[in-house]
Amino acid sequence: MRDLFEHPAPEGPVESARRGLRPVLRRRFYDKASTAAVAEGYAVWLDGTPARTPAGRVLAAPALALALALAAEWDAQREEIDPAKMPLTRLANAIIDGVSDQPGPVAAEVEKYLGSDLVCYRAGSPPGLIERQARHWGPILDWATEVLGARFFVAEGVIRVAQPKPTLAAAGAAIPRDPWRLGAMHVVTTMTGSALIAVALLRGRLTAEEAWQAAHVDENWNMEQWGRDELALERRAFRFAEMQAAALVLRLL
Repeated sequence: MRDLFEHPAPEGPVESARRGLRPVLRRRFYDKASTAAVAEGYAVWLDGTPARTPAGRVLAAPALALALALAAEWDAQREEIDPAKMPLTRLANAIIDGVSDQPGPVAAEVEKYLGSDLVCYRAGSPPGLIERQARHWGPILDWATEVLGARFFVAEGVIRVAQPKPTLAAAGAAIPRDPWRLGAMHVVTTMTGSALIAVALLRGRLTAEEAWQAAHVDENWNMEQWGRDELALERRAFRFAEMQAAALVLRLL
C-alpha cells in the first residue's frame, strides 16, 4: 500500500502528461473487495485480508456506507490499480494516517481561511463578473449571517479586510473536530480557497456542484472571455473528483 499510494502521480495526470511520463501502476492482486466490522469501524477487505494505508493502518471508515463506497472504488480497478482514479481511498488514507493524529492543527488551518475567505473579496470590474460573484457568493454570506450568526465584511480587490472576532469565532465553531469530517472539510477548503463554502457544503446549504461553481466563478469568467485551456480543464476534472470524494464523506457522515 505504501508503494501504491504514498507517491501516486504527485502532481496529477496533467503534469505527468506534460512531462511525457506514465505512472508505474501495480497489477491488481485481489479478486474481490468487501467490508467487515473491525475495532476501527468498517474495514475494506481484499480477498479476506484487511487493506491498509501507506502507514500500515487498517483502511477502515466510521460508517458502513462509507466503507462500502471505498470497497466499490477498489472493485472498480481493472488489471492495474490506478490511485489517480481512487480519490476516496486517497482521502481516507490522508485522514487515517494524518488528520487522526493531529486534528487540532488541521482545524486551525481551516479556520485561517475564514480571515481571508474567497467569497469576501470582489472584483471592481467588469460588471458581468461583479454580478456573477454577487450571485454565487452573496447567498453564502447571507446564509452565514442567518444560520451561523457570522456577519462577514466584503472588500473590493485584494487588500485584506479584518473580520470581526465574533464573526470568526461563530464561523469557526461550525468546523467539525472529528477526523473524517474535518479531513473532508480541509480538502474542500484548500481546493476552493473558502472555508465558508466548505461549511455550507457540510451543512447541506450547497451541493458539491454548487460549491465547485462558486469556487470557480473567476476562472469560468476568464475562460469565457479568453477561451478554454484543455490542460487546465483536465486538471480541474481530476480535482473535481477529489471534491466529490470529500462531499461524499460529509454526506455519509
